[in-house]
Amino acid sequence: MGDSFGMNKNYQPGDIVYVMFRNPHAQDVATVQAAAVVENPEEPGKLCLFVYETFYPLDEEMAVFNTAEEAREAYEDVYGRVDQGEFYG
Repeated sequence: MGDSFGMNKNYQPGDIVYVMFRNPHAQDVATVQAAAVVENPEEPGKLCLFVYETFYPLDEEMAVFNTAEEAREAYEDVYGRVDQGEFYG
């Protein structure tokens, strides 16, 4: 599985990573989404994730994966496979 929590890699601005992102308005809806690693505009010198036109902290609360495949596998572990009728998200 990926870099659980995103803290095990030295990310650089411009890196593209993948996260499982839950819809804040519908907790039973989740998706794998590409995110850009960028400099945090509110904390110079720190990195954050930019996804859905919003900045998110790059911290232990965000599961970060290096590849879309790793993120998809983790998604299926949590939510089941869409093509097998096990989809929960």
